[in-house]
Amino acid sequence: MFPEYDVIVVGAGHAGCEAAAAAANMGCKVMLVTMNMQTIAQMSCNPAMGGIAKGQIVREIDALGGYSGIVSDKSTIQFRMLNKSKGPGMWSPRSQNDRMLFATTWREMLEQTPNVDFWQDMVKGLIVSRGTIKGVVTGMGQEIRGKAVVLTNGTFLNGVIHVGEKQFGGGRMGEKGATGITEQLVELGFETARLKTGTPPRIDGRSLDYSKMEEQHGDEEVVGFSYLPVERVKAEKQRCCWITYTSPEVHEILKTGFDQSPMYQGRIKGSGPRYCPSIEDKINRFAERDRHQLFVEPEGWNTVEIYVNGFSTSLPEDVQYKALKLVPGFENCRFFRPGYAIEYDYFPPTQLKFTLETKLVKNLFFAGQINGTTGYEEAACQGLMAGINAARAVKEEEPVVLQRSDAYIGVLIDDLINKGTDEPYRMFTSRAEYRTLLRQDNADFRLTELGARIGLASEERLNLMLEKKNKVAEVKKILAEYGISGEEGNAFLRESNSAELTERTKALKILLRPGIGIKEMIAAIPGLASKIGTVDPLVLEQVEIQAKYDVYIEKEQELVSKMAALEHLTIPETFDYDRLTAMSAEARQKLNKIKPATLGQASRISGVNPSDVQILMVYMGR
Repeated sequence: MFPEYDVIVVGAGHAGCEAAAAAANMGCKVMLVTMNMQTIAQMSCNPAMGGIAKGQIVREIDALGGYSGIVSDKSTIQFRMLNKSKGPGMWSPRSQNDRMLFATTWREMLEQTPNVDFWQDMVKGLIVSRGTIKGVVTGMGQEIRGKAVVLTNGTFLNGVIHVGEKQFGGGRMGEKGATGITEQLVELGFETARLKTGTPPRIDGRSLDYSKMEEQHGDEEVVGFSYLPVERVKAEKQRCCWITYTSPEVHEILKTGFDQSPMYQGRIKGSGPRYCPSIEDKINRFAERDRHQLFVEPEGWNTVEIYVNGFSTSLPEDVQYKALKLVPGFENCRFFRPGYAIEYDYFPPTQLKFTLETKLVKNLFFAGQINGTTGYEEAACQGLMAGINAARAVKEEEPVVLQRSDAYIGVLIDDLINKGTDEPYRMFTSRAEYRTLLRQDNADFRLTELGARIGLASEERLNLMLEKKNKVAEVKKILAEYGISGEEGNAFLRESNSAELTERTKALKILLRPGIGIKEMIAAIPGLASKIGTVDPLVLEQVEIQAKYDVYIEKEQELVSKMAALEHLTIPETFDYDRLTAMSAEARQKLNKIKPATLGQASRISGVNPSDVQILMVYMGR
């Protein structure tokens, strides 16, 4: 019934969609198997993309040729660039999205991608022969053969939903869980564990009093995620979000449900996300705080449904309802559905190679929450990399592995493989040691040439990046050569509270002064404006960042060069760490388990100290 596919992708969440699109766009025949064709690219939790560090990941996916940035831009109802008061290494784009439009747009893009076939059914087993994946078996008994398989099962593997003392099987509210795969993988020698995540109640927006909340507007300029000229929401048409707060009275009501909480009664065994805790976890862990912020977010253009960001909970429905009614603006709220927690199987990611291929089964890849991550963006970037490497494995080409200095995606995968995770992993800017290099504004400069080289990024995307790079260089050259006299520039400098000129000074030198912006300087100095002409604001932003942060960028590049020496010292796969008796027992155990490919990787493994790395270097030298 089915031909043999190059790549089979199991699951059509954010990871599965990116994996299918990447492999197909690289010329592979792809089968995307999903339990429900109506929930492709479902935003299971909050209807938003990006945010701190996550926005950088969406930009990187886009720069490589993935779809998440385009889909986000086409379905945005509000856009904000977070952390603008800080340095550009911290700026993070975030969009509020129309949940239904987001999913519809993803499905349309996949359907318009040549080489992608779809099949609706649960995958209950894998076909493995002599340590190599050969295909999958569906719930209806269909065998689908493939040369590589990418598992992106999300929260569906033996998923259990908890609402107070009630619990039932499911991968999402209203959808059944997936069984069979975990048990087979354990038989094959994989280690598995349980994690937990949660979601807040959904509210009828017509029942809320927004006058009691703080209004939160979008940016006056909608930059978006994609480097392609995607049609985006007009700034003036953006939907508003609102902010309100819990109170001690709300907390007291919530505490009345603790004796029925699955988390506190031990019915949930899996660890929850540390950085996105449930409301009951917040009031327990931060008992000294008398209020917590709640973000009141619309779910789309044409719906009254509201997402209460910050009120994730698995308490009984009546407790959720009584507590929310005490929140300002929620006095008359009506529920569409209560919040709930979901517990599911995952596979500690130390069992993977850097390509996201499993160490135990050849051409079997894992991506997304199956690896212990949380968040759409973290899942999507893993799906992209798994799809790329599955395609390259099928074609017998060299794998693509991003370094920590290349992308946040590289940081995420390196963290997962080296350190593993026993709680849902979430990306933060603080996890990256090269934040000045890995900015959201330069993801195209960092990654688009690679995307084009592997056949993923389009020629249009590459040409736009090269054109932008040339324009940045051209503007920098003009600034370095154009001299500004006191007569021409002192009025602008006085207005900017900057020292006046006593001699002709190059424009680039003036730009380096605190409080001087490139757009304002060009607008105030006609001679400079005529030299530069009409330029894309993003080009000017790039020029300003490169000029002002040049010293810091140079220092980070020096650090990268120093670390590169360790990254290129490869360790044989058969290296016997047990003979290194001078090394700590913990280090030997971790190194034997993870089998790092390079000294750089070995140095980042939790439990391996600098002295252990020195011992390893000495033995390798011998």
